[in-house]
Amino acid sequence: MTKPKAAVFASGTGSNFEAMMTCENLACEIVLLVCDKPGASVIEKAECFGVQTFVLNPKDFDSKGDYEANVLQSVLDAGVEWIFLAGYMRLVGPTILHTYEEKILNIHPSLLPAFPGKDAINQAYLAGVHQTGVTVHYIDEGMDTGPIIAQEQVEILPGDTIEALKDRIQKVEHMLYPEVINSVVMEWLKA
Repeated sequence: MTKPKAAVFASGTGSNFEAMMTCENLACEIVLLVCDKPGASVIEKAECFGVQTFVLNPKDFDSKGDYEANVLQSVLDAGVEWIFLAGYMRLVGPTILHTYEEKILNIHPSLLPAFPGKDAINQAYLAGVHQTGVTVHYIDEGMDTGPIIAQEQVEILPGDTIEALKDRIQKVEHMLYPEVINSVVMEWLKA
């Protein structure tokens, strides 16, 4: 059976992108990387894996709608059926959201609804909580407000540094995201 095609949207280093690409038996084929930050490290990773890249600077467009129309066209041209956000630092608007309703997943480094938005690891660290974690969820119009699919806790240890906490969270992300992708995509294939 042919695997469904997927795109990853990322803005940074691409550690979750790399985790997907190196996952044995991922239930879909990553065929496209969409990046909104020219020069981001994830672009080089995609090229190393032979994945087509589509890099656009949102500032080059008159509106978010124009930017998203270009992104949507690239995704449709690649035959993409699923979109996985992996450190994509933009809210996805209605142009893409409505076309891929219930087909866009995001990973977030906290136990949502706690610490949504940017810098969630630092938010949790500074709040003095004893645990944080990782959430994989469907996206909606809000900031990290879509229906939660899976969560895994990560303890904040006495004497932890932000760097140590971030490393532990990323290890969980790199295991959890491919597992959830496989679960969701396999369920969709059965339907």
